[in-house]
Amino acid sequence: MKQIKQHHVSGEFVALMALLMCMVALSIDAVLPGLSPMASDLNVSDSNDIQLVIAIVYAGMAVGQLIYGFLADAKGRKVAISLGIMIFVLGSLVALFSDNLEMMLLGRFLQGLGAAGPRTITLAIIRDQYKGNEMARVLSLVMTVFIISPVIAPLIGQGILWLFGWRQIFIFLLGLAIVAWLWFWLRQPETLAVEDRVPFSVKETLRNLRRMVNERVAVYYVVALGFIFGAFIGFLNSVQPVLQGIYKMGAAFPLLFATLTISFAGASYLNSRLVMRFGTKRLALSAAVMVVLLSSVMYLIALMLQGVPPLWGLMIYLGITLFFVGLQFGNLNAMAMEPFGHIAGTASAVIGNVSTLLAVVSGTLVGQLLDGTVLPLVAGFGLLASGSALFIHRANVIHSQRPVELVKS
Repeated sequence: MKQIKQHHVSGEFVALMALLMCMVALSIDAVLPGLSPMASDLNVSDSNDIQLVIAIVYAGMAVGQLIYGFLADAKGRKVAISLGIMIFVLGSLVALFSDNLEMMLLGRFLQGLGAAGPRTITLAIIRDQYKGNEMARVLSLVMTVFIISPVIAPLIGQGILWLFGWRQIFIFLLGLAIVAWLWFWLRQPETLAVEDRVPFSVKETLRNLRRMVNERVAVYYVVALGFIFGAFIGFLNSVQPVLQGIYKMGAAFPLLFATLTISFAGASYLNSRLVMRFGTKRLALSAAVMVVLLSSVMYLIALMLQGVPPLWGLMIYLGITLFFVGLQFGNLNAMAMEPFGHIAGTASAVIGNVSTLLAVVSGTLVGQLLDGTVLPLVAGFGLLASGSALFIHRANVIHSQRPVELVKS
């Protein structure tokens, strides 16, 4: 494997990678304010069923990640991302013209399937150029910009909803995807040299998958990522029905949601500073443990208040919890990717596929268990963070006994 040269981190590179990664987040967060009128127009009878409009995007992303990973290692990063954006545009059109829940879910699945390309392969582009703590730092910077999208996307969605209607939100997403593709195609060089490309073959794919499965440390980090990602999807599934349904916040929902995501963004930025001093392993484990402790206390408080604590108490809990969740994403991704420099495209795809599938199942379960209280949401954070902490601890123990070696071609 060739030696990786560490590159200067430009602001444009960070912003572009963040925009490509945030296509999934924008597809989720801009749509959240429109769920209620969407459910009405599409004749959705069960209020929990409209949550599938959120979860199905991640399901599409999970399926797509494997395809783009293999394509990116065989044909280059730019081809894979361009194909993904084209599918995303198609999905946006299907969602825009949908007249029932089934058609909407198809469009949303295609959006997730398409967004999986830029979401997955940006990790490979970063891994092509950085490694170790430096990679974690770059990822944290990207995540800091990336996380601005949940702050502004619901406000944009609410504004579009007020002025036009929920369907025009999908026109906004379609236009943004085209802008992202033009910026990427014109400004981002290909990071995978022709001589380093790996032609797709079943034999080689199985060989690479076997390498990944045999790297137990990375596998444990992937499972830990899936658990904490599941807690986040559970939050996304639950936050709109909780704030607008239980607490009757109505049009104030986007502002409350934006407030919570600022905490998440702050964690990502702070992590870019802390990781160079304390390391990824210590930060990820400490953050997971804090989520468990906070959720345990909040669950007991909520239980004593018939499952509906004061809004200010819930907001404080969610803000602090999301801060510690934010400390984990960049670190767990970096630790899971670390051994697989030579097969970064395949590795990022498999890691994303496994962690997202685990997250979709667990996060959807949290949302479907909503019962008019915040107890399922709080329990979801606590239980899934517990699983994440256990797997991080186990991986750290193994890593301390046997340093991880880069997979060789």
